[in-house]
Amino acid sequence: MRRISVALPICLLVLAGCSDDPGADGPDEEAAQELVGALAEGLAEAAASDVDAADTAVASVAYAGRSGRSAAPRYEEIVAGMDGIVPTIEVGEVEESEGTTTVGLTWEWPVVEPGAIWSYETAAEVVERDGDWEVVWAPTIVEPSLGADEVLQVTTIPAGRGDIYGADREVLVTERPVLRFGIDRVRVGRAEAGDSARALAQLVGVDVAPYVEAVRAAGDRAFVEAISFREAEVPPAVLAGYPQIPGAVALSDDIALAPTRDFAAPILGRVGPVTAEMVEADPDRYRAGDVAGVSGLQARYDEQLGGTPGRLVEAVSETEAEPARDLFRVAEADGEPLDLTLDRRLQTSAEELLAGVASGSALVAIRPSDGAILAAANGPGNGGLNLATYGQFPPGSTFKIVSSLALLRAGLTPDSTVSCPATVTVDGKAFGNYSDYPSSVTGDIPLRTAVAQSCNTAFIGARDELADGDLADAAASLGLGVDHDLGFPAFFGSVEPPATETEAAADLIGQGTILASPMAMAAVIASVQEGALVVPRLVEQIEVSDHDHTPLTGAEATQLREMLRGVVTGGSGSQLADVPGAPVIAKTGTAEFQGDDGVQTHAWMVAAQGDLAVAVFVEIGESGSRTAGPILEAFLRAA
Repeated sequence: MRRISVALPICLLVLAGCSDDPGADGPDEEAAQELVGALAEGLAEAAASDVDAADTAVASVAYAGRSGRSAAPRYEEIVAGMDGIVPTIEVGEVEESEGTTTVGLTWEWPVVEPGAIWSYETAAEVVERDGDWEVVWAPTIVEPSLGADEVLQVTTIPAGRGDIYGADREVLVTERPVLRFGIDRVRVGRAEAGDSARALAQLVGVDVAPYVEAVRAAGDRAFVEAISFREAEVPPAVLAGYPQIPGAVALSDDIALAPTRDFAAPILGRVGPVTAEMVEADPDRYRAGDVAGVSGLQARYDEQLGGTPGRLVEAVSETEAEPARDLFRVAEADGEPLDLTLDRRLQTSAEELLAGVASGSALVAIRPSDGAILAAANGPGNGGLNLATYGQFPPGSTFKIVSSLALLRAGLTPDSTVSCPATVTVDGKAFGNYSDYPSSVTGDIPLRTAVAQSCNTAFIGARDELADGDLADAAASLGLGVDHDLGFPAFFGSVEPPATETEAAADLIGQGTILASPMAMAAVIASVQEGALVVPRLVEQIEVSDHDHTPLTGAEATQLREMLRGVVTGGSGSQLADVPGAPVIAKTGTAEFQGDDGVQTHAWMVAAQGDLAVAVFVEIGESGSRTAGPILEAFLRAA
């Protein structure tokens, strides 16, 4: 048997076969197989040819029709709708019946890769014509039931997309009605398509040049989406303007969406038309025009959420004389849901509190008892970036929680005396306290006071108490500086060995080599509140385990909570003292950086109350207590 793979769509070449004895009743078995084999080889040969070569070959070949007249076969039209699927053709047995010679063909189309094969058998008739044996062309060579005006067409059947659930199985993302605005190339010619694309892009507010390029590169029957709007949120100017643009259409659809456009958007991601890069990277899954997860969790878990699309092969009448007939179907399998720990109410509250912050900002809330991330909010000033779980910034004095643990392990207690001068110089670099540090708590003070008032010079002055690695070990005990795969982009912070004495001094106050995300700092104070390492988790199906670390002892946790309670009762976090509910522990922080307008300040504040730990970060602020503090206070009150 002969097996030929054919790339489609192609021009058909049917090659005439010569018998040694044209006057016989029919060709012998071997000759008939060779002749039909030549048919299959012709298909493959045409598939490998460029258009000019194929046209030249077609012009030189005679075709045998039922009437005996030369007739060009319709193979190219028949398979044009098969979406480039490559079948395999196997030449089978020769049969003689009532003077008719036929050769069997077995067709196999991988309609869905891998595994779903559409397989069937056809027969090619061989006849004598002008002294040569030729294959009689008929659509039934391609598919046994095809009528004279029918063609094959394969269609993708979308699968239902899985929902995304939050805490208590509340639906966060589900399919909601939208209008998809784009250019339908069927309705506008190639020459005018670019102008239409430019006009639509300007109307709906998308980048003009890339959209114009995409429309010009699209096929003559393509729909090229520019943007989707929720049905209730389409701007009136868009509704009024798009009908005036040749080829512009608005298609009703259902797309997986969160409750609002901004709800956890950088983390959840979005669903939209697949990109050319996605098609190229995974052609078995994605085809141009598909809708899939293109960013965030929607992209990372697209296979789970998106399920498996079905495929339908039909026989379609080109004259529409008969309804389409189903020939082969692969049923779609709906996607599976994704369960997250996000609390819809707390996430919404956090985003509302960040809505008025002009610079980058984030708020992360964690449940210490199990590490569940209840809110991971990103402010509008982030430019769509996920600073909440993946931001990388010096945490400033919030890192003194880690430094305090390291000093406790070095033998200090909350009542140990430390020196808090106005400035301290290390290798020629002067370090001072923040501008409005109270002068009444300088000089020799207890460590608990240094924590409560956030005295930089006291921590820097105590650096000789620590050995190499002590700071990193303390950080690891509180969840900072050790990576985990949480199933989403997460930065756990970095505590690199300092290269100089100046860096070592800066590290103790959360600058130097120290970096953290708001999520990491929320985990730090969550670990203190819980009295044990807390590793954050967001995706329920991802199992999160502890890392190697020196366990936090009960005494250490108690001492840290006492000192951080002092921040609230008599220190830089006093605005939290009257928050209703369980006692609040907290730490404020600022970190200087060189910005566009000179030296600027990151503002931080972390706090824990009951089974809730929160970190607030503002990229450009005045101070932790003045900038991040009011946001954190409002969140605790709302929670």
